[in-house]
Amino acid sequence: MTGLAARINALPESEAAAALRRCCGAERWVERMVRGRPYADDAMVFAAAERAWWDLAREDWLQAFRAHPRIGERSTDAWSQREQAGVDGAGTAVRSRLVAGNEAYERRFGHVYLACATGRGGDELLADLEARLTNDPARELRIAAAEQAKITRLRLEKLEHP
Repeated sequence: MTGLAARINALPESEAAAALRRCCGAERWVERMVRGRPYADDAMVFAAAERAWWDLAREDWLQAFRAHPRIGERSTDAWSQREQAGVDGAGTAVRSRLVAGNEAYERRFGHVYLACATGRGGDELLADLEARLTNDPARELRIAAAEQAKITRLRLEKLEHP
């Protein structure tokens, strides 16, 4: 058995749920992942995570989105800080536009702008945010959900090496 699967399988239920909750804030996703144990290997963990995510309802997705800080917003969560580190070097103009863009996005779609920010700078995230403002709400929800799936995968990988 490989690292991630072994780690998730070995944790008591409450600790496994807490660890998985760091990866995705949707409680139904966490419950499904905990119930799915034991996992034979890491590939099974990733496959179960993907399957469980896409089987969730809109409200579950929105719950997961609410667990994230806005892009460019200071967070106390170390994972979020590292994921958004590319925004740290952004200038004042980009930061101001991110604030305004986040507000416009939330007014339009009713949830936080969610993007897998790992390895992306402020300019790139701002351009993505502004482009996504033109999407229709149903399409945008699916895009945000796909971004959450990417974030979840990266965070599951982090669980392997605590």
